Amino acid sequence: MKYKIYTDGACSGNPGPGGWGAVIFDQDNKQKNISGSEKNTTNNRMELLAAIMSLKKIKTNSEVVIFTDSIYVKNGITEWMKNWKKNGWKNSSKKPVKNKDLWVKLDKLCEANSVSWKWVKGHSSNEFNNLADELATKAIK
Repeated sequence: MKYKIYTDGACSGNPGPGGWGAVIFDQDNKQKNISGSEKNTTNNRMELLAAIMSLKKIKTNSEVVIFTDSIYVKNGITEWMKNWKKNGWKNSSKKPVKNKDLWVKLDKLCEANSVSWKWVKGHSSNEFNNLADELATKAIK
């Protein structure tokens, strides 16, 4: 299967109540919107959770393109993670990687699929990124 996924996370205060949202398109262009929330979290955790929960909703061994407005998520999974693992989950400052629990989950889900990551400008002209943002924001309430 092939999927296109748009993800976003939001937080009211950081930390504070947070929400995540995702718009998933399958290869037949069927759209599925998902969202969720947590009482006390951070924006970065919500961004990660949006991607994790999306990947849990699709069939494994799929080709997936994930569109995110989070440079933290995109760079974390495509650039930084290799060194984090090599360095025992320590960042370049030799400090423990924040949100390791979610990074590990995301990594496992990515290994079960062929995932490519695309950065999109947030709160801009991308209709489905805006919808993911709306889902995340509504989930907080």
